[in-house]
Amino acid sequence: MSTAEVKSRRAAGLKTPTNLGVDATRDISGALNLLLADLFALYLKTKNFHWHVSGPHFRDYHLLLDEQADQIYAITDPVAERVRKLGGTTLRSIGQIGRSQRVLDNDADYVSPLDMLAELREDNMRLAAHMRETHVVCDEHGDVATASLLEVWIDEAERRVWFLFEASRRADTPGR
Repeated sequence: MSTAEVKSRRAAGLKTPTNLGVDATRDISGALNLLLADLFALYLKTKNFHWHVSGPHFRDYHLLLDEQADQIYAITDPVAERVRKLGGTTLRSIGQIGRSQRVLDNDADYVSPLDMLAELREDNMRLAAHMRETHVVCDEHGDVATASLLEVWIDEAERRVWFLFEASRRADTPGR
C-alpha cells in the first residue's frame, strides 16, 4: 500500500457523515478553523496581558482579563467539535495556528494597561466581524446549528468589547 493510499484511508476514516454536502463541509470547516486559530491567538494574548498588567487598576484589569481569557478559551472546543460534526478536520498544532491566525501577536516587553485594553478591544471587534462573515457562510449552506452558536459567540465578543471600552474610559470623559 502506498503512502498516499494510507493517508487517504486515514482521512476517510475521519469523515463524519453529514447531509450538508462537500462544499458546506469545506467552506464552513475552513471558516471555523480560521476562527479557531484566532481564538487561540486571542486567548494567549489576553492571558499575556493578564499576566503582565500593572498599575493602579491592576486588580480590576487582572481579573477582567482572566475572565475574558476563560470565556475565549471556552469557545475553542465547541468550534473544533463543530468542525468535526460537519465532517471536517481541525487544527492540529501551534504551527498551524500561527500560519492561520489573523489576530496579531504582541511580544512587546511592556504595554501600558490602557494600550492592552485598547488592543484587546480592537481584536475582539475584529473577531466579532470574522464571526459574522462565518455566519454568512453558514447561511449560504443552510447550517443553522453553527449559525446559532456563532450568534451567541458574537454577543460574547461584543460584551468583551463593551467591558474593555468602559474599563479604559477616564471617569471625567463622558462618551469617549
